[in-house]
Amino acid sequence: MISRSRGLTRRQLLASAAATSLLGLPALAQNRLGKAVYGQGSIDPFFAAGYVALKKGYFGANGLDVEYLNSQSGPRTNQLLAAGQILFGATAATAAPALTLAGKPATLVFGFDRKLTYANVIVRKEDYDSGKVRELKDLAGKRMGATQPQSSTWLMAVYLMQKAGVGDKVDIRPLGDLATMLGALKTGSVSASMATMSMMEQAQAEGWGVPIFDATTDASWQAFMGGDVPGIAALTLRDTIERRPEVVQGFIDALVKAQDFISAHSAADVTDTIYADYLSAFPREAIEKTIGVYQNSVFLKDNIITEDAYARLTAIMGDGRQFSNEALARAPYSACVDMRFVRKARGL
Repeated sequence: MISRSRGLTRRQLLASAAATSLLGLPALAQNRLGKAVYGQGSIDPFFAAGYVALKKGYFGANGLDVEYLNSQSGPRTNQLLAAGQILFGATAATAAPALTLAGKPATLVFGFDRKLTYANVIVRKEDYDSGKVRELKDLAGKRMGATQPQSSTWLMAVYLMQKAGVGDKVDIRPLGDLATMLGALKTGSVSASMATMSMMEQAQAEGWGVPIFDATTDASWQAFMGGDVPGIAALTLRDTIERRPEVVQGFIDALVKAQDFISAHSAADVTDTIYADYLSAFPREAIEKTIGVYQNSVFLKDNIITEDAYARLTAIMGDGRQFSNEALARAPYSACVDMRFVRKARGL
């Protein structure tokens, strides 16, 4: 009887150990790809896919332990990526060719949108109503806010002012982050500011701001650019793709799942999911309205950046605005865009 009892106890212990081992597998699986720091260049709903992936735990479900960082601007995101302090960045799509030409080959691996959602210009309502500033050309002799020199908002400010024929007459001031830009315009430190849609919504909702150029509508966008242009994208160094493709795939799988969540849910549901943790600096109503507009006409639902779209982007960067056309020829689509991971995530 004693021998039988001991045998039973041993079997029970072995069974218990096996069960414990199996229970531990999900935790181990969650970290099988290791850690990755992910920096987003500002706080704005155009990063919604990143916020959803973080909030819903999609990165962890794919075995990747992601640490999120608000890297505050495009240039700082690029610096952190080049220095190896972040593994993935999300910022203006111009970052990949810029880094590549600077000697740090980088690649766009996920497209968030099909329009430059920050290519809008807002002014104070009092200046608009008085007739002081009604059109882009009215900014001659005035100051205009952007984030950082060589940033996407700075580039678009230069591009728009040149298109309006006042490129050498507008003082484009680097002000830092989006919130600072909005504050500078509100207080009159600048006469105009580049703006994301959420910035436009906030300024209009508070009753003091008016857009004089709105790139978010399809009609104005088609007249302005003639087709898709990647505004915001996720990127990584080419070296990461070559050395750690499984990590890149896990990261992109999570973002694709997040985009599918956004496409399948209402703006209110998406806002409910991410607002408190990531976007509470803005009025909730403005965020929900912005996400609704982005769902209808801005978000890139398949997340694939095409060669034509990339060509339109480099056309904005070229002609000496950011780079010469000769320099940009050294940063072709084949070198700076890799959609294999998105295609695999989508079964394409």
